[in-house]
Amino acid sequence: MPMLLWLLLLILSEQMDYNGTRASVPKAPRREQSGVAPKAVLLLDPPWSTAFKGEKVTLTCRRISHSPARRDTFWYRDEKFWKTQHNAIQIRESGNYQCRTRGSSLSDAVHVEFSHDSLILQASHPVFEGDNVTLRCQGKENEKAREKVYYKDGKQLPNSYNLDFITVNSVSRDNSKYHCTATCTILSIVSIKRNSKPLNIQVQELFPHPVLRVSSSTPIEGSPMTLICETQLSPQRPEVQLQFSFFRDSQTLGSGWSTSPELQIPAMWTEDSGSYWCETETVTHNINKRSLTSQIRVQRVPVSNVNLEIQPTGGQLIEGESMVLICSVAQGSGTVTFSWHKEGRVRSLGRKTQRSLLAELHVLMVKESDAGRYYCAADNVHGPILSRWIQVTVRIPVSHPILTFRAPRVQALVGDLLELHCESLRGSPPILYRFYHEDVTLGNSSATSGGGAFFNLSLTAEHSGNYSCDADNGLGAQHSHGVSLRVTVPVSRPILTLRAPGAQAVVGDLLELHCESLRGSFPILYWFYHEDDTLGKSSAHSGGGASFNLSLTTEHSGNYSCEADNGLGAQRSEVVTFSVTGTSRNRTGLTTAGVTGLVLSILSLAAAAAALLHYARAQRKPGGLSATGTSSHSPSECQEPSLSRPSRIDLQEPTHSKPLAPVELEPMYSNVNPGDSNLIYSHIWSIQHTKENSANCPTMHQEHKELTVLYSELKKKYPDDSAGEARSRGRAHEDDEENYENMPHVLLASDH
Repeated sequence: MPMLLWLLLLILSEQMDYNGTRASVPKAPRREQSGVAPKAVLLLDPPWSTAFKGEKVTLTCRRISHSPARRDTFWYRDEKFWKTQHNAIQIRESGNYQCRTRGSSLSDAVHVEFSHDSLILQASHPVFEGDNVTLRCQGKENEKAREKVYYKDGKQLPNSYNLDFITVNSVSRDNSKYHCTATCTILSIVSIKRNSKPLNIQVQELFPHPVLRVSSSTPIEGSPMTLICETQLSPQRPEVQLQFSFFRDSQTLGSGWSTSPELQIPAMWTEDSGSYWCETETVTHNINKRSLTSQIRVQRVPVSNVNLEIQPTGGQLIEGESMVLICSVAQGSGTVTFSWHKEGRVRSLGRKTQRSLLAELHVLMVKESDAGRYYCAADNVHGPILSRWIQVTVRIPVSHPILTFRAPRVQALVGDLLELHCESLRGSPPILYRFYHEDVTLGNSSATSGGGAFFNLSLTAEHSGNYSCDADNGLGAQHSHGVSLRVTVPVSRPILTLRAPGAQAVVGDLLELHCESLRGSFPILYWFYHEDDTLGKSSAHSGGGASFNLSLTTEHSGNYSCEADNGLGAQRSEVVTFSVTGTSRNRTGLTTAGVTGLVLSILSLAAAAAALLHYARAQRKPGGLSATGTSSHSPSECQEPSLSRPSRIDLQEPTHSKPLAPVELEPMYSNVNPGDSNLIYSHIWSIQHTKENSANCPTMHQEHKELTVLYSELKKKYPDDSAGEARSRGRAHEDDEENYENMPHVLLASDH
């Protein structure tokens, strides 16, 4: 009993499945939904969508892989569930058939027509957009059709006469109507011209109209956006290649046609707002479909949080460096206009309009005038937003400083207070000034404002030399040019020293007076005094002092002093007492020489007189004097030496080998006094011997070839002469003796 019940239920279940009454089978949807499984494929055998009534057509349901469905194939007719059966069924009734399997979605509907007509027009199946379709004009088996002609929308197709079938290229879903005509013979006796019913070729979609999908219909300005042209190629035509293109307001986007169904837009701007659509077409360009338009409105975000940044960081710059002003916004979209401003200036420093959240303004080689407060502004049509103020400081390196001296007088003296002033005309404070003397640091001083710095110095003799200074504000030290200073030192009290040949000075000694100041700037003029009478002066241009020489007489005893002066005040030495004792050795020799010379002079005069007398007598003889009174001897004869040039002769030897005629002779001595002095030099005798005289007068001694002069020094007597006058005359005599350069020294007379 249980076994029979189970078999009954199984039979009822199969019957219900065949009749399409199973409650678990849902009603087929009318359209394919997005995201569902691929469509099933419905095939016809024979592959004609029109057949004669009474014929059979086999329907086969296949999956996307074209493999037949083995079980659970669901069949639909006229959009209603029909039955569940295997993947292949036979039909005899006209209708719209569909199928699906558990691994696929509902197939496209196929209309199969079973006609009662004697002449039908058949079209191959399946046919997709762009395919070539075969049309066949067919008569019933008991009627023979000939003279076949094919038409489209009532017009005869070219080259279609008397053909069993023709091919129509690249059909489309345009609802065109096709039919054919033929002459049919009935029972081989009667010929009738027949027309087929119009046929609407069932052209399936190769791909549906694309749908444009966007990542956002209201994107924020500056944000990216993705466009997708979405469609699905029929699985029965996997070999067909599609390409895509995107448009905005009739303007092609991107690079045009592409095999990718996506387009990436890096950033959307307000001007990108508009109507967007896409198109899909086959690579052969025979099928093209366009999506619906989509409106996209780009939203603009106002700028906010405007910030100004200075580089170098902190706004601390050195003159000549480059400065960068960076203006940025935290939020804001679209085209932003940036501008930079400086306090105190009406016009902006610069403006930039760009699609960016920051902009830079470069200032090359900043100057001192670039220091101050800055701000920037940003605007993207909603009004400018200002940043906060930023302070910019420009530090100026110091220029070469100038060193100047400030002293109480033009010529700096020892003891003066010298002020050294060092100043750089350009440079940011504080500035540290250093002062140098011969590269040795004297000190330093800092200046927190303009005007430079000072350094005071109490001058000594050692402060002469070169001075300089340098300035430094941390941006590099600069050195001044050297400035020379000469500190003039007044002379110190001079020291007078006397230098004589011996320990005891005697008349005739040469006394050297030496005066020297151990301190004092050169040149120094030294004056020498004897009992306050000026003896002379001498200038010294270097150390060692000055000297004055004096030939001593008895009047030179007394007090001596000297004075030094370099224009800063004369200084007098201490008095030195000097005593001259004894009689001059030179003077004793001169007196003896004078007496001897006098005796020799008298003897010489006597000899000369005798010679002249003898000569006069000889002239009275024949051949003597001429009538005119001129001498008769030839010029080659011996002549007397000229009286105007007295010569020294040897009184002990005869002057001639022959007796001389006596002649009158005038005295041959004279007094020579170079000035008003108490000394007289007496010229006793002088003889000049020449080669000519010696040749003409062989009796003259050959040794006397030079000028011989005899002098005698005599002293005048001044009855009313006082001691002071005598000293004055003595000094005058010494001065005259110095001026009388050709006067032979008294010592020469003593030597002769």
